[in-house]
Amino acid sequence: MLIIIFLVIGLIAWALHLMQEAIQRREFSLMLAGFLVSSTAAAMMAVYFLMSHYVGYMSEMAERAYGSTYVSSQPYESIEWATFSESLSENLLDTATHSFSR
Repeated sequence: MLIIIFLVIGLIAWALHLMQEAIQRREFSLMLAGFLVSSTAAAMMAVYFLMSHYVGYMSEMAERAYGSTYVSSQPYESIEWATFSESLSENLLDTATHSFSR
């Protein structure tokens, strides 16, 4: 964050310098360059704030999805494996063989 702030401050200082030189030399191109540099600084700050709000929103959604901020260290700790019981699988096989034998 500090790098972005220093970069934006440097861009604004450069833009002001360009605009001051444009006024002294009466050149439109330097004024346009200063405007473009200051627009770039404003756009960088806008993108920074938009992305910080987006990342905060996504992290909040992740916490809601898991129900808490606790994340298990075991990858399969909360998964319950479902298997057929032997009697159920035998009943399914018996009904399948009876329907084919008719």
